[in-house]
Amino acid sequence: MGIKRESKSSASATSPCADLRAAYHNCFNRWYSEKFVKGNWDEEPCVSEWQKYRACLYEHLDDKKLKRFLEEETLVHSSMKSDGS
Repeated sequence: MGIKRESKSSASATSPCADLRAAYHNCFNRWYSEKFVKGNWDEEPCVSEWQKYRACLYEHLDDKKLKRFLEEETLVHSSMKSDGS
């Protein structure tokens, strides 16, 4: 289980955020297999990797007028935290 790994020849491998994506996915998959499946899910791993990847996406999605999708994700996540979820 975990996040599906794509081949090097895929379109996402040529994206400007591909290295950051790989770093985040590697971190997540490591956490998932070493911690989560063993019942240790009370920490927030890979936050730094996610923030770097997200910042890259934000910058490059703005070029394609798709930045609003990340803005909506931020609003939903913020409201969930303020509700105590």
